[in-house]
Amino acid sequence: MTLRHELLDARSGTTPIYVRLAAILREKVQKGEFCVGDALPSERDMAERMAVSRVTVRKAMDLLMREGVLSRKQGSGTYVAPRIEQPSSMLAGFTEDLRRRGLAAGSVWLDKTTDMASPDEVIAFGLAVNTRVKRFRRIRTANGEPLALEHAVVPELYLPDHEQVIDSLYATLSALGTKPVTGLQRVTASLATEDEAYHLGVPGGAAVLRIERRGYLADGTMVELTRSAYRGDRYDFVSELREI
Repeated sequence: MTLRHELLDARSGTTPIYVRLAAILREKVQKGEFCVGDALPSERDMAERMAVSRVTVRKAMDLLMREGVLSRKQGSGTYVAPRIEQPSSMLAGFTEDLRRRGLAAGSVWLDKTTDMASPDEVIAFGLAVNTRVKRFRRIRTANGEPLALEHAVVPELYLPDHEQVIDSLYATLSALGTKPVTGLQRVTASLATEDEAYHLGVPGGAAVLRIERRGYLADGTMVELTRSAYRGDRYDFVSELREI
């Protein structure tokens, strides 16, 4: 059955047409008829095929984009969006995690700086006052789409030159022999600030997952403090539960 016939079958009732169209497209994604990364027909083509207005098509696609089912790439079109699931028990850097899933991890660097540790960081890391730290602030992307706004801090003792970090922070720390082997991670739900919304390309007040990670060496020394805001429509954390 074509999309047009499915929409005609669904037109009985009082539900707005764009909501019915969104439901049909959502179901096709769930069934695998449209796969992650597939491009959808243009608004014009879809409107002509289903004998509806382009406004109706646009409203249906906008609804699915707010849900995280679809994503739009400027000048390229509308695609079925990936949704990332990370097991909460896995300690892996962003780049390694996405590569394992067959996705291209990227970064848009905002800052790489050296600074004195803040009072909170002195306490968290157990540092002496006036210890210098390396700060990294960047937008993390998956297949070119913004996924997270990340701010990582590493004491200078464990990473002398911040310019060594080109892509993966964990790869750089591994080369230096200071990569975390254990970690603690806290996840909380929140709303995006104006700055986060701007960098992530989401509406102000959109749902985000705030994730704080503390990474430790084998002897328990803390070497990493990373705070990130992940898009709530793209990222899930999954925990394996076992009977006690």
